[in-house]
Amino acid sequence: KEELDEKLPAKMKKYIAKNNINFYTINAVKIAQEIGLGGRINMIMQAAFFKLANIIPVDEAIKYLKEAVVTSYGKKGEKVVNMNYAAIDIGSNAVRLLIKSIDREAVQEKKIKKVMMLRVPLRLGFDVFSIGELSEKKADKLRRLMKAFRQLMKIYDVDDYRACATSAMRDARNGRTIIKKIEKDTGIRIEIIDGQEEARMIYNNHIECMEDRLGNYMYVDVGGGSTEINLLTNGELVWSVSYNIGTVRMLSNAVKEGTWQQMEEELMKVTEGVAAINIIGSGGNINKLFRLADKKDKKLQRLPVSSLQTVYDVLKPLTPEERVEAFSLKQDRADVIVPAAEIFLKIAEVVHAEYIYVPVIGLSDGIIDNLYAKSLEKEMKAE
Repeated sequence: KEELDEKLPAKMKKYIAKNNINFYTINAVKIAQEIGLGGRINMIMQAAFFKLANIIPVDEAIKYLKEAVVTSYGKKGEKVVNMNYAAIDIGSNAVRLLIKSIDREAVQEKKIKKVMMLRVPLRLGFDVFSIGELSEKKADKLRRLMKAFRQLMKIYDVDDYRACATSAMRDARNGRTIIKKIEKDTGIRIEIIDGQEEARMIYNNHIECMEDRLGNYMYVDVGGGSTEINLLTNGELVWSVSYNIGTVRMLSNAVKEGTWQQMEEELMKVTEGVAAINIIGSGGNINKLFRLADKKDKKLQRLPVSSLQTVYDVLKPLTPEERVEAFSLKQDRADVIVPAAEIFLKIAEVVHAEYIYVPVIGLSDGIIDNLYAKSLEKEMKAE
């Protein structure tokens, strides 16, 4: 206290007292030395930030801090991982932060490693699809979350990132105003991407992961506000479209009249004469539906459409609360899982699909793959 009285200017002390500001001091250097981090005080300061700011539970924050220490200084000693990339996906139901590490010295299958994934169900679409804009409360939560993501990216030494907002922010009247404020407050620049770019990024990520590219596939990503569909023939993108049909939009009764019919007619037209089409499903809901199904091919990661219908028939009559109790679903999954199943079943019916393949990938993975590809392209040009 005496040292603070001596070091702090009178003007600052007066301002602190007048505005009832809590002022904390921490000897981060001393703590870092005591726990074996040497002079690295970043981890200590971040831990203090999360404890005081209470943006996410402190136990969760400490867990991420510990993982960051292992990632940065564990098996490789002081050698920092070559490049860390982050993707922020601001969806209609949830907001995600994905961080991946790229080790250029590793063999191909071990080159990219997931470091952390954080999903926060802000459910922005419930505001946007009912009142046309983001409420002040949701906007504030999004701003606070971006602050937390910024700190996590610092902890994990992220070299580059991209933040993308999809259907809900595309439709929100105040979307761009909120994004400008977030950038001013947090330094995070958010891009509102259209449905076509969203579909393309998801498709580009999956096509690189496909072992067998032969055949006809309808790539379907079901989100809270929209559904992205790509037709692939022998690994080549033939057709790509985005429809404003999503789980949160359906629950909000905000799917415009005629959109379902438009999707059905266009799918029938584009698949006319195309034989043996199966679906590649993307999104958290189809992954959960796959896990709930009794009859499935775990080796090929595919779900018979008939099995999806069975799961849907069981879930549909239940309330969200009953689904949580019976199947241990999260509250923010229990309501959206049924409309997601309806979207997949409708598309499967129209294109006569027998199976839905369920790889665990999404928009966040596509964002990071795109960042890495651009980095390599830049290096090649420099050489």
